Amino acid sequence: MRILHTSDWHIGRTFHGHSTLEALRGVLEALTAQVREHGVDVVIVAGDVFDSGTPAAACYSLLSDTLRALAGTGAEVIVTSGNHDSAARLGFQSGLLRDGIHVLTDPAAVGTPITVTDAHGPVHIYGIPFLEPALLRHVWPGVTSQAGVLGHAMDLVRADLAERAGLTDPAGPMRSVAIAHCFAAGVAPTPHLERDIQQGGLDVVPLETFAGVDYMALGHIHGRQQLSPHIRYAGAPLHYAFGEGDKPRGSWLVELDAAGFAGAQWLDLPVPRRVVTLRAPFDDLLTGAAHAGAEDAWVCAEYTDALPQADAMRRLQERFPFCAKVVHAPGVVREGDGRTYAQRVRAARTDAELVEAFLGHVRPGEGVSEHEADILRDVLDERVRAEAVA
Repeated sequence: MRILHTSDWHIGRTFHGHSTLEALRGVLEALTAQVREHGVDVVIVAGDVFDSGTPAAACYSLLSDTLRALAGTGAEVIVTSGNHDSAARLGFQSGLLRDGIHVLTDPAAVGTPITVTDAHGPVHIYGIPFLEPALLRHVWPGVTSQAGVLGHAMDLVRADLAERAGLTDPAGPMRSVAIAHCFAAGVAPTPHLERDIQQGGLDVVPLETFAGVDYMALGHIHGRQQLSPHIRYAGAPLHYAFGEGDKPRGSWLVELDAAGFAGAQWLDLPVPRRVVTLRAPFDDLLTGAAHAGAEDAWVCAEYTDALPQADAMRRLQERFPFCAKVVHAPGVVREGDGRTYAQRVRAARTDAELVEAFLGHVRPGEGVSEHEADILRDVLDERVRAEAVA
């Protein structure tokens, strides 16, 4: 059996104020073509289908079009909810969906699989939607954390598998796959990107929680990661932040043979527009030949000049039309003398010292250059002369 593992579509997310819907539509069309090309039997979407609990109408249209196209390849499609999704909104039409599309959002159904059969027999696929401990304590007594609720959910999965094994030939295969959306032990998150799944701090789920299934399809982390041969994150299909620029986009093509997990192959997805971070002096960013290759990319420009530049975004966009973020990141930051601005002002005895106090505050460690001091002296002398005449 061939299973395509994808996740974290985040339909509706913007990129620094720019819509990503059309770019994502193109990528998901490419993913659908891969499903057809590789003869995929099951497509798994491991949570965070939408970016918001209240997606716009256009987001529903993209999801409907994509699920319909995936099911049209002949594959079974299994979707679970993530921490960004509203489970109620994602799953409200699940009973009306066409055959072959399964949207799993109800914690009460965790131990009930979607069973898909191939030449070697059944494969039981258990979808675990994102589980919020605070909402499940009255149903699953004693759970207080993500590790706790996922541990309980996987106990339900293992219990169902054990019951099924008792009803079938013990020598026959009992193949299974589970889907979850969480931080698993050993993952490296993208800073400031994935919304924390936590209860009183970072809530990490130990890998041993996922024992007992042939493949664990995880969502929530936006970069692909392999925690063990059969426990993996697929990541997001688009780059949603500059911190993701070095992470490939794609999905895992997982193979199950008669004995269970047989391997996984990475399938790259197209990148509609590269995401790059450039760091250099401002003039070099504007004219340097080394940056020519980024002129059609999404650009985060970090300029290293000592002083801020006026109208930096507009000027950079003349060269990089898709410059979306500008950061003043001085290459050298000199230490100040530790005094506050108020202390500097109180210590000033002349107008010249007052101006120097201001410049020393906004330019720590630099103060007034010799050339600036000459200009300042001339201006203040002119003011004295004008006041004397008046």
